[in-house]
Amino acid sequence: MSDPERSQRLPLICHPDTPARAVRSIAVEVDLSFDGGFALRFIVDGEIGAIVLPQGEGELVIADSGTDGLWQGTCFEAFLTEEGQPDYTEFNYAPDGRWACYQFDDYRSLLSSDDLAPWMMEVERAPGRYALRVEPGIFPDTGSKLALSAVIEEVDGTKSYWALAHPPGKPDFHHPDCFALTLEARGRA
Repeated sequence: MSDPERSQRLPLICHPDTPARAVRSIAVEVDLSFDGGFALRFIVDGEIGAIVLPQGEGELVIADSGTDGLWQGTCFEAFLTEEGQPDYTEFNYAPDGRWACYQFDDYRSLLSSDDLAPWMMEVERAPGRYALRVEPGIFPDTGSKLALSAVIEEVDGTKSYWALAHPPGKPDFHHPDCFALTLEARGRA
């Protein structure tokens, strides 16, 4: 359960050039604890049966190693950087337990893949709603910048691209404009 003192819910915006047919909205709940890491809960509302997703719910079996190319299908993503730094980490989470983690030393300049597997991935399904909760297994610093995004593939082949913010032009989750959330201590002093 989220702690309202440390949690916030943020809507993702569908890129105007990639309208969704089956998805009404996507939000992300960010549950932040600087001493205990953080959790992300991606919540998709819409016609869930029309989205490419595996069946079932509950805790997922997390893949033993990272998998490239997850963004080519339904995938939930987070990008983390320190304020004013060009380097960042990209985390990709597929709804079947596959994941990927990459280190970049500048905009789209891949430094290396990383073996930073998530601590936990869990799925919740209900009529009209799908949620993926992830504990990335990292401890961000206060003031870090976070970009959150999702690629949704529908069974008819439609793909939509969602983010906290979009730069001008085609979808580009790596762009600095997408790092729209600054992680700050909330609630208790």
